Amino acid sequence: MNNWLDFSHPKPLVIGHRGASMHAPENTLAAFRLAHVQKADGIEFDIKRCKTGEVVIMHDATVDRTTNGKGGVHELTLAALRALNAGQDERVPTLDELFEEQGQLSGPSGKPFLFNVEVTNYTTRNDGLEEAVVDLIRRHGPNIAEQVLFSSFNPWSVRKLSQLAPQIPRAILYDPSMPIFMRRVWLAPLVPHQFRHPEKNMVDETYVQKLAEQKLRTNVWTVNNPDDIARMVRCRVNGIIGDSPQTMRQKLA
Repeated sequence: MNNWLDFSHPKPLVIGHRGASMHAPENTLAAFRLAHVQKADGIEFDIKRCKTGEVVIMHDATVDRTTNGKGGVHELTLAALRALNAGQDERVPTLDELFEEQGQLSGPSGKPFLFNVEVTNYTTRNDGLEEAVVDLIRRHGPNIAEQVLFSSFNPWSVRKLSQLAPQIPRAILYDPSMPIFMRRVWLAPLVPHQFRHPEKNMVDETYVQKLAEQKLRTNVWTVNNPDDIARMVRCRVNGIIGDSPQTMRQKLA
């Protein structure tokens, strides 16, 4: 069984948003290592495909904000991306590197470390990202597949992943600024999924309960304020995604 679907967690899962991104450069191996040190149950991160086809970990469509370089991720080769400084002399990692380094780790409960892979393919062009990430996970073996949850703001990306890898659970992401048909998830019947990932201000106890009645689990983002963390616990969410696993773990204690 996929570890994201484990019912035995007594408290919400602590998920490091782009790693421990409050304390280390986001979406770098340093941030992912620190999230594990801070006793996260798992990490959330974003993937894209670069010019030479590799799956790299990067949130933005360009490298301008998070590195010392400029240009679109899809316009840069892996070698060009690797030459950039992603902060504190960290490099842009590949998904292969992350799985190789952290695929055998356990979280604080002793269960396998979890990976929330956000598929950030928001263009109409099909660059093969979904196919590439599924192939990569299969190369790493069934244990990695049991540690992965896919998520995306793009419902058609979620739908494609459900067809390519039906055994890996999926989540639909949304926030209050999106068009009504997306923030109300009207396309849900066409998009097989097991999780909803709403922005924290969209959530209250009734909302989470209604999703639970539909057999949907709720992971909420991005939760950094201790009062918001406490509110998410009261709402009985399944997972809390935030920039500081340390803060979440302290509040949950």
